[in-house]
Amino acid sequence: MKKWLLSCALVFSGAAMAHGCPGEMKAIDAKLLTKPALAAADQEKVTALRSDGERLHKAGDHTGSMKALADAKKILGL
Repeated sequence: MKKWLLSCALVFSGAAMAHGCPGEMKAIDAKLLTKPALAAADQEKVTALRSDGERLHKAGDHTGSMKALADAKKILGL
């Protein structure tokens, strides 16, 4: 029974992270639409991190994706 519960927890935690990536990307996109006052270097960094997050998400690396997206959100002040 413990193995079954552990298996379920791992499956559902992976699914939750997979669904979190698109939400994070939407939040970043929404903030970028407001034209935040960022230095050019920060703007480039956010754009690169957002792209990396999407690429990693599509590749199945949701942990890496969430890290890149979190870094982008930090720069944006989200």
